[in-house]
Amino acid sequence: MASARFPGGKSVDVAANWTAPAPGRPVCVNGTPWILYLLEECVDNVWEYCSVVIGLVSMFCFLMSTLPQVYEAHRNGKVEEAMSFGFLFFLFSGDLTSFAGCYLTSQLPIQLVTVVFYIFTDLILISQFLYYKIKNSSSRKSPVLKWLCFTWCGAATLVLLALPKLIVKNNATLDPKSPSTSNSVEVTGYICGYLASIFYLSSRFPQLYKNFQRQSTEGTSYLLFALAMMGNGTYGFSVIVVLPALKGSKRTFIIKHLAWLIGSLGVLILDFFVTAQFIMYRKNCSAKSSTLLRVPEVEPLLREEVELSML
Repeated sequence: MASARFPGGKSVDVAANWTAPAPGRPVCVNGTPWILYLLEECVDNVWEYCSVVIGLVSMFCFLMSTLPQVYEAHRNGKVEEAMSFGFLFFLFSGDLTSFAGCYLTSQLPIQLVTVVFYIFTDLILISQFLYYKIKNSSSRKSPVLKWLCFTWCGAATLVLLALPKLIVKNNATLDPKSPSTSNSVEVTGYICGYLASIFYLSSRFPQLYKNFQRQSTEGTSYLLFALAMMGNGTYGFSVIVVLPALKGSKRTFIIKHLAWLIGSLGVLILDFFVTAQFIMYRKNCSAKSSTLLRVPEVEPLLREEVELSML
């Protein structure tokens, strides 16, 4: 199964019965039909099957993780005060390097389509951040800004629908096994993997500092981090669970996937610190809201005292 938020998924190691397409010869013998059709991966044992299912769960968690934050930012309208731009920047950089690794190493088509979706959601979050930052800093409403935002979202959606097919078509022409490209592709894949892991790990520190500086997590959706934790945890498990089915060296397999395991499990650990901040600063949010609720009850009493003093 291809990795969820990271390139370099299991391709050759876990598909020992994969055969190259040839006229009159089946592509995959004894493989699971729906996995072969959906992911173009040959799976013929329970360990690989569990790995694929867990990997799909991981992918679904990542795909859904940004939606709660988009809604929270729309509802709150102060996303620039709650979220760190460094968090969004490093997340976007991680997805770009992840996409580069997938493309240059000819990963599965589902990986390319998924990473393109990640980049799209990152751009939505960044656009939403910039939109509210400009809107809240301006003293008057700007209809041009709103129409510009709608135009950008529409254009990005059209590109999202057309780009994956074009990328997969072009990616099919690459031959990573050819002598002229095998070494460079392998080196590039490792470099992109470690860069993506560094970017993903770096993304949490600006947000942790932002929450600590504000002593609050108001304006950020915990589901963003909760679903990311589920995605990173299930991704790491999907890589480990396939070890009993490997035909080759388990040590070599771990080394090949070490960069993306470090990224996923490292981010998982950092998200526990984010969770701790949500728990600690929840009291501050509740105290603030209770203070705001008490204000309307105090104001009439103050007015009565002023009126009596005037008499």
